[in-house]
Amino acid sequence: MPQLLAFPALRDNLIWALVDGTGGALVIDPGELTPLLPALEAGLRPLAILLTHHHADHVGAALALAEASGAALFGPEDRRLPEAVQALSAGRHALPGDWAVEVLAVPGHTRSHLAFHIGDHLFSGDTLFSLGCGRLFEGQPAQMLDALDRLAALPASTRVCCGHEYTLANARFAAAVEADNPARTAWVAEAERRLASGRPSLPSTIGIERAANPFLRVDAPGIRQSLAAKDLAADDRLEAFTALRAWKDVFA
Repeated sequence: MPQLLAFPALRDNLIWALVDGTGGALVIDPGELTPLLPALEAGLRPLAILLTHHHADHVGAALALAEASGAALFGPEDRRLPEAVQALSAGRHALPGDWAVEVLAVPGHTRSHLAFHIGDHLFSGDTLFSLGCGRLFEGQPAQMLDALDRLAALPASTRVCCGHEYTLANARFAAAVEADNPARTAWVAEAERRLASGRPSLPSTIGIERAANPFLRVDAPGIRQSLAAKDLAADDRLEAFTALRAWKDVFA
């Protein structure tokens, strides 16, 4: 079974790596090189670098890491990415090191955003966060809702490796939206324990997110009641999701 490593970077980003028994690794969204240097010096060997989307905090060190390691670059088809990035389409791909990767097209945060499902790990970039989802910078609510529905359909044990450490910040909004949710309470307590020990709160799991993430629970009665109390239209799932995302955008 591959080893999962998380490298805090920049303000609140997380760079992820899946490492095989020989030190060969997939590195996901290297926004900064410095956090990776100790692992590289200790023998981490990037074989492929995967990019979920074009934002600088996810790709800032991609070229430098590729040049230093010889790893190939893969990501969405997007002219805003470096020319060296090999475009991946949705579907299954075999990448260097015999890694089998299921690529999921998940537009919403950006129009070309990808997620990577590798074994029992989901690298969701800025689409699915623990207890939240990404802002809609380029896509439409219907696209993001469809993307989240497809991610939520993955096995419950799938480990959710998000692009940012937002768990506790998102928990405040989740509590405002659905006050009584024991699954969220338990997950927040675990996240706080991990953070207190100096570790990231992540990964979460799809099972946890189904039970606790309001953006995967737009049909929950408590969430619909909260939207109605704020006079936000929620006659169907898409309206509910759109209203929920708009509320989160202004939540303080």
